[in-house]
Amino acid sequence: MKKERRKFSPVFKTKVVLEAIKEASTMQELASKYSLHPTQITAWKREFLEKADTVFGSEKPAEKEESKEKELYSKIGELQIQVDFLKKVLGK
Repeated sequence: MKKERRKFSPVFKTKVVLEAIKEASTMQELASKYSLHPTQITAWKREFLEKADTVFGSEKPAEKEESKEKELYSKIGELQIQVDFLKKVLGK
């Protein structure tokens, strides 16, 4: 029988990572406390620190996606107008 993978919430991961960053306990102690492998905690900590600069960024990721989406819809509209014009000019 196949063992199902455990899934951890972002809140849980953040809690564990913050404890790891404080270094009040060793990785082994944290691993046994939360029933995790020390390598997993290290990976979460590395990922957290790599993405920490996005927290104080000027624009949120969702806003970036919205602006790109608006830009793409605008471009689609322009292209559709060009297609309609060319159809009219060519008489199709």
